[in-house]
Amino acid sequence: MTRRSGPGPRPSAGRPVGSTTDQRLLDTRGDADWVHTDPWRVLKIQAEFVEGFNDLAEVGPAISVFGSARIPDTHAAYDIGVRVGSALAKAGFAVITGGGPGAMEAANRGATEAGGESIGLGIELPWEAKLNDYVNFGLNFRYFFVRKMMFVKYSQGYVVLPGGLGTLDELFEAMTLAQTLKITQFPIVLMGVEHWQGLLDWMQGSMLEDARIKQSDVDMLTLTDDVDEAVALMVAARDQHG
Repeated sequence: MTRRSGPGPRPSAGRPVGSTTDQRLLDTRGDADWVHTDPWRVLKIQAEFVEGFNDLAEVGPAISVFGSARIPDTHAAYDIGVRVGSALAKAGFAVITGGGPGAMEAANRGATEAGGESIGLGIELPWEAKLNDYVNFGLNFRYFFVRKMMFVKYSQGYVVLPGGLGTLDELFEAMTLAQTLKITQFPIVLMGVEHWQGLLDWMQGSMLEDARIKQSDVDMLTLTDDVDEAVALMVAARDQHG
């Protein structure tokens, strides 16, 4: 894990081109060398947890903003992301994103331009993605599960912009943790009615209709295009829980 000290993470020396630490941890094919190497990987995992907890311990009230890395800066969702980041910063929140381009960059940009704390939690990828230029404090992680822990631990709520598989992963993990009482339930706002309405319709018409989820699960989500409404929900939750 590296602190933000330049335009992005440096490649790890000695690792195969195109591979990631997660991949090497999870890939059990080949000979039995993993018997000797995996126990040592536990120490790397432990180090990422320790450094993440240490470096983020003094972050004040924060909201994580998720969304697609593929949204161009000409897209309407990018503008919404900038406005969300700005409004959250003006309301006294640090803004945490995955540190990448697209919607993440938009939220970091809004927070930075409003004079707020703009945090990026990056991840090692085969194409060596870098933290965007609007992150004023960043960490780069090797392991997805460590990074996801940091999002949950240091956020008081989630704002979810239009996104793809990674965004859905982060959304449904938060819902699962809240449903199973692993975390204190916090507000989750889906920004973009046109993008998210179909998902909610499917959840209600299929999952809820067949009793695979409860109405309270669906009620975790607030769907809106209104930035002020989204931020007001975060402020109300902060005020309620102190």
